[in-house]
Formats: sequence, structure tokens, C-alpha cells
Amino acid sequence: MKLSQSILTTTALLFLSLGHAQEIGRVVSSTPMFQQVAVPRQVCSTQQVVQQPQKSGAGAIMGMIAGGAVGNAMGKGSGNAATTALGIFGGAMLGDKVEGNPTPEVRNVQTCSTQTFYENRTTGYNVVYEFNGKQYTVIMPSDPGPTVRLQVTPMPPVSPVTPVAAPMGAPIAVPPPGSAPQS
Repeated sequence: MKLSQSILTTTALLFLSLGHAQEIGRVVSSTPMFQQVAVPRQVCSTQQVVQQPQKSGAGAIMGMIAGGAVGNAMGKGSGNAATTALGIFGGAMLGDKVEGNPTPEVRNVQTCSTQTFYENRTTGYNVVYEFNGKQYTVIMPSDPGPTVRLQVTPMPPVSPVTPVAAPMGAPIAVPPPGSAPQS
């Protein structure tokens, strides 16, 4: 019993291995196929910008204090308020001029933008190979080199089918889509 099962298993494996054969085809040509792909990239540039800083205001404040004191000392009686105000105003203007303009500052400013570049990328290879005297074409994800491995499955011979014509006027039964054949 065990011997017959072993023989049956060995025969089945031998039969299955005969059904699929590993063959080699000779590559005639392998042509890369390209696709243009948009690739976004961030592009940055640095520019020097001259900027005038603001005055601190310290010269005007010091001038106001000094001018107010001088104006107050010069004025007498009812004109005292007017000379003090005039001294404050004049001292502020004079103090601002004495402070002067600060030196301009040079700063580096970076600006960035996204730009689209186009690259050609290989999407596959159009391979023509020869097997048993015939040429075949297939698209492969990578270049196979000089040979290509083939999985060959033998098919039973197909006998020609002769069509049978239905008599004129006879209805032809067509099964509805999705229906299974009935026995």
C-alpha cells in the first residue's frame, strides 16, 4: 500500500514537472522606455540689502532738556513759558542734528521659491527575444541582459471547430450576462 502511494506521488510530481519547462530565450534587442517626470525643487538665492537704521532719539531728548533749561533761564515774567517752549523745540532740532544719521547696515536676505524641473526616467525595457525560431516582444521592468528565462507550459493541440449555422428565422438562445453554463 505504501509502495503504491509512493509510486503514485512520484508519478504525479514527474507529470507536473513535465508540464512546466524552464527555457532560455536569446535577447535580440532591449530598448529602454523613458517618461518625462516633473520634479519640484526649492531654489534659494541670497542678496545683499542696504538698510538705513532708525535714529535712537537720544540726541533730540538731550537737546530738548538743554534747550528747555536755557530758554527758561532767559525768559522773565509772562514770556518765560514762550522762551522755554522755544528752547525745547530748538534744542530738540539741534540735538537731532548732532546725533546724525547712523551708518547704513548691509544684511543678507535669502529668498526661496519652488521651481519645477523635468527629468527623463526609465520606466521599463521593450525586449525582443528569440525562442524556437520565432521572435517575441515583451515589456520588462529591467534590462534582462543577453538572455531571458522563460516558463513554458505545453498546451494541447487545438482541433479546428466547424461553425454550425442556425436555420433562417430560428431564434438564437443567448444566455444573460453573468450566468453560468447549465448541464
